[in-house]
Amino acid sequence: MKKTILLSLFLAFATLVFANGTGTKVETGQSVPEFKFHDQNGKKVSISDFKGKVVMINFFATWCPPCRKELPEVQKQIWDKYKDNPNFVMLVFGREQTADELNKFKKENHYTFPIIPDEKRKIFSLFAEQSIPRNFVIGPDGKIIFESIGYTPKDFKNLLDVLAGTFNDNNTKLVIEGNRIDSPFLLAILPKLPFWLLLVALNTIK
Repeated sequence: MKKTILLSLFLAFATLVFANGTGTKVETGQSVPEFKFHDQNGKKVSISDFKGKVVMINFFATWCPPCRKELPEVQKQIWDKYKDNPNFVMLVFGREQTADELNKFKKENHYTFPIIPDEKRKIFSLFAEQSIPRNFVIGPDGKIIFESIGYTPKDFKNLLDVLAGTFNDNNTKLVIEGNRIDSPFLLAILPKLPFWLLLVALNTIK
């Protein structure tokens, strides 16, 4: 019981450390902010319409170099893999981009996933103040289970692991000194934490 309480306190603190200073307005464990948008067919949709599904949200801009590095991987490793899964939804928003700009960009790069304009940052501003690319994964209960900022192969691998975990594509689990952690979010966040913080955790939960 003592170990469980200490581990919970550590994870709560780790979440705050991770979120601080990033311009992020939401945290893992919170419900996704409510918003509406028009899909690529012109239909008005609410994010709450997708409750019960796993939703990945990506914010990017056509001029953003790391975004342009990430999107081909999104196409190959996420969209091509999960697009036919009825329990998966992917929403890619072009921050401060028009529909014409996004349609041209999509055609030039041969992307097949839907890209939605967020011309005035109305949706982006619910999640963050600055910095793209950004990814969020929303669980079937409507709560945020993962978030990332920027693009590195390591961060993208964490995103893939989270998605794989939600669909049981693998049995990825993490063990810290005999304490098994199954949360996809934790699998993603732990590699990002300062080494000293991990040492404190390992010594605390023994």
